[in-house]
Amino acid sequence: MAKYSEKFKLMVVKEYLEGNLGYKLLARKHGVKSHKQIINWVKNYENFGAESLMSKKHEKSYSVQFKLDVLRFMKRTGSSVIDSALQFGITNPPMISRWKKEFLEGGAEALGKPKGRSPMSDKGTSKSNKNKHVEEKEMTYEQKLERENELLRLEVEYLKKKVASFSDGSGGLSRKAQAKHYHSNSKKNLN
Repeated sequence: MAKYSEKFKLMVVKEYLEGNLGYKLLARKHGVKSHKQIINWVKNYENFGAESLMSKKHEKSYSVQFKLDVLRFMKRTGSSVIDSALQFGITNPPMISRWKKEFLEGGAEALGKPKGRSPMSDKGTSKSNKNKHVEEKEMTYEQKLERENELLRLEVEYLKKKVASFSDGSGGLSRKAQAKHYHSNSKKNLN
């Protein structure tokens, strides 16, 4: 994956926001491998500001439960990776795709495996890893309900936005989306 400077990202985002060129043309003009990268930059900028375009030295680590919550949200609402990332404040949407792949290949346990090389010494890390797992497992019933309640709030908020976008005069689904929806439902009826 190519690394781009913060100045470059901001320049491309501002050029897009001026409205002269679309994502694909901007990608071609500036030599960005995929226009989806520019989509991510623009959406992050609009939702989280210029700080979201800054490169991160170390990727933020998320708990297994958080990853499962994001994946569950995507499945229940049918939201895209980008929409889910914005909903949960994740500035790197491809990370969610990686979580989904790991989950499908190895279940929830695969989401908890640390990335990269293991440390040279196990002395300090084994205790901290054990404490992390104990903290996740020892959630009270009330805390679990609060987490579930928050997820449901996010889900309702997301679905309200979707309904509002359909009722803004576009008449609902596009022809392509209607055809896709029809074909997916007709396949279900055959089984």
